[in-house]
Amino acid sequence: MKQGVNLNYYYDMNSARNKTRRGFLVGAGLVTGAAALPAAKTASAESEDYYDKLGVTKIINAAGTYTMFTASTMPPAVQAAVAKAAKHPVRLGELQKKAGEYLARKLQCEGALVSAGAASALTLGTAACMTVGNRDAIDRLPVDIAGLKNEVIVQKTHRYGYDHALKNCGIRFVEVETLDDYERAFTDRTVMAHFYNAADSGQISREDWIRVAHKHSVPCFNDAAADVPPIANLWNYTKMGFDLVTFSGGKGMRGPQNAGLLLGRKDLIDAAALNNSPFDETVGRGMKVAKEQIVGMVAAVDWFIGQSEEEMQAEFRRRAERIATQLKDVLGLKHDIAVPPVANQVPHLLLRCDPARIHRTPREVAQELRQGSPSIELNPNTGAKPGSGGLPTDENTIVVGVWMLEPGEDLIVARRLREALLKA
Repeated sequence: MKQGVNLNYYYDMNSARNKTRRGFLVGAGLVTGAAALPAAKTASAESEDYYDKLGVTKIINAAGTYTMFTASTMPPAVQAAVAKAAKHPVRLGELQKKAGEYLARKLQCEGALVSAGAASALTLGTAACMTVGNRDAIDRLPVDIAGLKNEVIVQKTHRYGYDHALKNCGIRFVEVETLDDYERAFTDRTVMAHFYNAADSGQISREDWIRVAHKHSVPCFNDAAADVPPIANLWNYTKMGFDLVTFSGGKGMRGPQNAGLLLGRKDLIDAAALNNSPFDETVGRGMKVAKEQIVGMVAAVDWFIGQSEEEMQAEFRRRAERIATQLKDVLGLKHDIAVPPVANQVPHLLLRCDPARIHRTPREVAQELRQGSPSIELNPNTGAKPGSGGLPTDENTIVVGVWMLEPGEDLIVARRLREALLKA
């Protein structure tokens, strides 16, 4: 087991490098202390609904854990932990350190860091690989990287919409297709081998990806952002040998949307922390995670690993079946229930429309549900090309993501779908 770097100075809030803005203002005589601030009014037990106040439309989420639909809803235990954390100031460094230690024990890995979502973890993990053991390199990213390793090997089919998070560090991708390509791609500039866990193609397996990289003493990073459940994936990939793994906190774990996990080797997690907020002059300075999100992420992990895999999956399947039952007499409509092989690995309801009988496209149905009241969002793979989202879809398929529905919402979705389909 590699030893992590000493981070004691990270937690010294008197460090000249890490003066807080408030410390500056106090020193300048612009803030004279708590007495100068007005007392906060006591909040009512039931707070005002700011969605209503701002005129923001609330939706029923029959899509899934998509960022554009604010991902998941935190369960009551996580909401309570976040609310309680908001009431008390703490030392941010101490909270991050102890939260990471707790999560590492829970998730059976060497080190853990709560990040500002999985995309943040991709940037921080890449920065860690580039700067581990070289603190002077931290404030040089992403522009002044002379002398630093900056080549990241990736399978060509694993290039995806989120890999810009790695490029934020100034890296250059080296694309490979075959195992022979991969073997030949390593140079003295290679800093990391990146694997997209949910990629639906690629000739090189996870096991071979790790084996070859470690033969060249290069760390492997696995982006598994949306890949829980199953719960055991939280430790499966680090135990497999990936040096770094990231998960989104606001998806299957149902933590705060702007939180995520970076898990893996202790020395790399420590290096990621050095590239993160609250340090100035770092690539991660803007990736701030508040105390509420850190506590919320820890509480979400506790909640999630305490769930029964079988009971969760059975409940999602029951929701899909309840909706399908309400639609069974709609002419020209057939249904089945499918589970994607990797990401979002939960039951989804697929409603297959016969265009000869139903004279409205799935996307037109989705638009009607979106514009109605209550507003409902269906899975974005509705009406998508075959195989989208790992599901057996086509342009005539309505996809209903049931796992983020609140109690009773499955019947509302069924009623609205029935109305829209009968019109057609």
